Amino acid sequence: MLWWRSPGRRNGALWRRTTAGSQHLVLADVSHEPVSADRRRCRGRGPASRRFGDVHELGNGVRLGTGFYPQVMSVEFEVICEVEPATRSDLMHVRHQIGVLSKVATAFLIPDNHLGRATVSSVAVAHEVSQMGGRAIACLNARDRNLLGFRRDLLTAAAYGVDDFLFVYGDRPASGFRSGDLTVRGMLREARSFPVGLSGTTRGFRVAVTSGLAPLPTWKHDADALFVQVGFSVPKLLDWRTSVEFRGSVFAGVMVVPSVAMARKLSADVPQLQVPEDVIALIEQDPDAGVELACSMIAEIRASGLFDGVHLIPVSRYREVASRLECEA
Repeated sequence: MLWWRSPGRRNGALWRRTTAGSQHLVLADVSHEPVSADRRRCRGRGPASRRFGDVHELGNGVRLGTGFYPQVMSVEFEVICEVEPATRSDLMHVRHQIGVLSKVATAFLIPDNHLGRATVSSVAVAHEVSQMGGRAIACLNARDRNLLGFRRDLLTAAAYGVDDFLFVYGDRPASGFRSGDLTVRGMLREARSFPVGLSGTTRGFRVAVTSGLAPLPTWKHDADALFVQVGFSVPKLLDWRTSVEFRGSVFAGVMVVPSVAMARKLSADVPQLQVPEDVIALIEQDPDAGVELACSMIAEIRASGLFDGVHLIPVSRYREVASRLECEA
């Protein structure tokens, strides 16, 4: 099965299957003109054979094409990059990520006490990103705050001009206990009742919530956007999307798995984010396979036309991901 570029359509990147009934998504360069060896290289990196035509079977109806990726950046398709949060008062690492990813990201998601660890306030970091000229989405979790604390955070965000949020329940805390005062549903309701004039804009806050590959609860339809749980099967993701009606934007979760050790830890700590053994085997053979898989998934999701963008989690491999996406754009 191949996808080819259809001239004259949206961004010149309509990709079609040539094998009837196949659910596999394989990316290959099939431009109308012959592809020279020079075009097969991206800024001189690696031989042409590494950039084109290699296909790996990942099982469960998933294939990874480690060759050509269609353009992933456009006005119509967003790449929201999640940054590694600051666990110290020094924001230099955050600023460096913003600088590196700024050429491929349309917005940045700022985690909130990520993985149950204390981090610099997501609202404060979101303000820092906006000062650098980027668009930031501040994550706020229900785990670490009561209702009064949440109202304080909304006021602080209004004072800083931060009006994009992702509300989540929150991971199990590494220390202390989970607050039982808030739920994501309650946070959404509270944000909707926040006085518009106090938010610093005429539109109020824009709020996103998360979703797994399951039917969408009625109350989540009040959100402005959905961030879909990270997965490793594009066919399953597309099947879910066709079954869900949602008036707002929907962003598919894509994560770079940087190492075998992290894959094992992720699978053990978060069972719903189980990394397939075939993916782990590829990463064991080639440390760059996690980057290849993420970029391939982004291209397939964009080509489907079913999503408004992706929520990309590049973790420590943000330099490699930024370079690859910038090159292929």
